Amino acid sequence: MTPLVTLDRHGDIALLRIDNPPVNALSPAVVSGLAEAISAFETDRSFKALMIYCAGRTFVAGGDISSFDSPDFSTAPYNGALAKLEALDRPVIAALHGTVLGGGLELALACHYRVAKPDTRLGLPEVKLGLLPGSLGTQRLPRLVGVELALEMISSGRAIDATQALKIGLIDELGEETPLEAGIAFTAALLARGVEPRRISERAVCIETLPAGFFDQALADAARNKPFYPSERNIVLAVQASTLPFSEGEAVEARLFDALLASPQSKAMRHLFFAQRMASRIPGLLRDTDIRPVRSVGVLGAGTMGTGIAINFVNAGIPTVLVEASQAALDRGLGMIRANYEASAAKGRITVDELDRRMALLRGSVVDTVLADCDLVIEAVFENMALKKQVCARLGAICRPGAIIATNTSTLDVDQLAEASGRPADVVGMHFFSPANVMRLLEVVRGAATAPDVLATVMQLARTIGKVAVVSGVCYGFIGNRMAEVYLREAEFLMMEGASPQQIDRAVERVGMAMGPCRMLDMAGIDVGAKTVIERGKAGGLPPDSSYRAVVQRMFELGRFGQKTGSGYYRYEGRKAVPDPETARIAAEIASLHGISRRPEISDQEIFERLMYPLFNEGARILEEGISYRPGDIDIVWTAGYGFPDHLGGPIHMADAIGLPAIVERMAHYATRDDNPYGYWSVSPLLAALAGEGKRLSDWRQA
Repeated sequence: MTPLVTLDRHGDIALLRIDNPPVNALSPAVVSGLAEAISAFETDRSFKALMIYCAGRTFVAGGDISSFDSPDFSTAPYNGALAKLEALDRPVIAALHGTVLGGGLELALACHYRVAKPDTRLGLPEVKLGLLPGSLGTQRLPRLVGVELALEMISSGRAIDATQALKIGLIDELGEETPLEAGIAFTAALLARGVEPRRISERAVCIETLPAGFFDQALADAARNKPFYPSERNIVLAVQASTLPFSEGEAVEARLFDALLASPQSKAMRHLFFAQRMASRIPGLLRDTDIRPVRSVGVLGAGTMGTGIAINFVNAGIPTVLVEASQAALDRGLGMIRANYEASAAKGRITVDELDRRMALLRGSVVDTVLADCDLVIEAVFENMALKKQVCARLGAICRPGAIIATNTSTLDVDQLAEASGRPADVVGMHFFSPANVMRLLEVVRGAATAPDVLATVMQLARTIGKVAVVSGVCYGFIGNRMAEVYLREAEFLMMEGASPQQIDRAVERVGMAMGPCRMLDMAGIDVGAKTVIERGKAGGLPPDSSYRAVVQRMFELGRFGQKTGSGYYRYEGRKAVPDPETARIAAEIASLHGISRRPEISDQEIFERLMYPLFNEGARILEEGISYRPGDIDIVWTAGYGFPDHLGGPIHMADAIGLPAIVERMAHYATRDDNPYGYWSVSPLLAALAGEGKRLSDWRQA
């Protein structure tokens, strides 16, 4: 087996190479090899300097996150190696390229000098896993670039480019050559100048220029802005400890890191990290499956969704044509796209030249035959089965052989639409979330006849346009909206029984949901929600319950479409949601019509259980039916597309944290109390079985 760490010679320069593909992660074997190589260099006095570089496409891009859950995991071996490295009495140089992240940047900071290729990116992203840098990043970085900049970099987790890193003193020089060549040249130049080791740990942190009460204010900001993330507070405390002697700050960082490593928030966020990795692995789809080339894209429908979809492909440099039935609608859509880019340019996010380049990739037409030459065509017309069937049939006739036809339906039967096209193997669902150019999630719906190369192509394309893609089988609402349906169902019943929209929303927002169901539907559009229910009714998919989603349908009839019309479940003053007594009157009227008893008080705990437990239960049904390949896929859908808090790990992870037996018991309680005539509180067989066996949903695997 090839060693992961090697020590070679180039004249009087020792070359320490790390080669642990694909990203040179700091596995225990790499850490051990690093320590041995440092010891070998220390012993061999014929070397005048040590230069560290990495093979492959990147310098060390972080630690081995899979080892974090091991009971014997410790940062001590790596931190000890870094201390020994920094203490060497001859210059140590790091030659950086690719992404220098987390433990990789901490390795670079333990070196005495740093050279980097111009396209290198550097950062400490541990906060995105609910952690802080655990190998002295919180102690060395403030000593090198200052407290304020270090705290901002660590608490945001953002990476900076090499040019900025040079400007702030994080690196010493840029090198255009390969890491090995640049490192050798830089090291030779340093030796020619007779430089000595330069240890960051021996520097003092400058606090004289900090604003008065800087750390107190930073702690207050963390508590106010990120109350569910203990990492934010601990990062401030760790950076504050950099003002102490280095050994004391080291002890503070270690204590704070260990506390976060064991926290439920970090465990949830690490779960999502691995779930996102797994989501791209499709059972039965070979890694060498052919990919269909996508050199041009067509989007049929220039409304809010269609224009957002088009922006994704234009941003990725893919020529795109937008088609509408009328010139007025097309002009409106193209205008929306230009306005979006102009707003970005005004904020300095893109240049005017970039705006012009992107718009040049876009063209519009009112003649659908222009789609004939596209490699991928996505229909984004209204959520109406008859209309979408008609559109898919037309696309099946005009699109060239081998072109992929995608439907952006959010709830409808993709198999029916595929059949209508006359070429079902070419059809796949691409469910974008609104606003489509902003939301990270893409639900890829695999039809019964979807060809393997179509699925593989769309999954790769999702990465190209910066989306997190999750594959779903065909059912009403797929993964996300099917689960959202039971969530919204209970929100409406709670309103009819006497709970206010603000109380309903508060019950889930207090645990960290970005917004409750009432605000969510007001923002998405009550008209959109109502039409979905109406379409489902036409297809015979609604329960035989006349009160089912009756509130959203009445709101639709009254023209209360939500934020865009100034009234929905709330009344709106600009974007500000204000309680509206009219909502209570409408809910009470509908309750009376359907014989639903009003109650003077409904507890926040009951609201939480009635919203969330059916959501968990529906997730279990989706798993047992094979709609979702993995429990983690459901968690990715909800955290990337529905504002479910990452610190709770998604609905499946959260259900496990609450305990499946407790959820089953409360489901049974509501079934008994409400008679359960329509099966709303019937427990999924999978959920019941796992609860009875003391197992977790997250650990379940399809047979």
